Amino acid sequence: MKIYGDSISGNCLKVKWTADFLGIPYEWVETDVLKAETRTPEFLALNPAGQVPAVVLEDGRPLAQSNAIILHLAEGSQLVPQEAYDRARMLEWLFWEQYSHEPYVAVARFQVKYLGKAPAELEPRLVERGKAALQRLEDGLAGSAFLVTDRLTLADVALVAYTRFAEEGGFRLADYPKVKAWVSRVEQALGIAAVEPA
Repeated sequence: MKIYGDSISGNCLKVKWTADFLGIPYEWVETDVLKAETRTPEFLALNPAGQVPAVVLEDGRPLAQSNAIILHLAEGSQLVPQEAYDRARMLEWLFWEQYSHEPYVAVARFQVKYLGKAPAELEPRLVERGKAALQRLEDGLAGSAFLVTDRLTLADVALVAYTRFAEEGGFRLADYPKVKAWVSRVEQALGIAAVEPA
């Protein structure tokens, strides 16, 4: 399998972490979004949406969209709950992550860290929605070590990807103590190094 990904992207890292956790061999193909490497004719032939991550499976079939990829890779593994309701709750978090978390927390991080904006220059609605997303996670972790069951699932993998970098977008994880503790648990479970404080 080949993973086309940009190492600065949480969406790409979640694919890498899932493959690493499950012991799935792959070749990482660094694809720099800031250098428009997702806009070349070669890449667009692989993924017409022009986005990373994208993978080429062992049999040559391509697949895009980070949460679709991790779900495919983890099918039948311990990262996907077997019980139907728990599995649906995992999917609920995956859909929410792409619609109500990533567009705010990740975008704020990109604008601050990679475009050089000061947090005070961010659009107020972006900051407000990012804080609401972090609060939703905080509430979702009440009385639970992980988001769906008592162990790591794809919901945790998907949501930790940008949450762990939230401070790079001007958010304060100290304001969300359950989230902060959960980030550490997920990093340990995945065997990834903690993010250095912003």
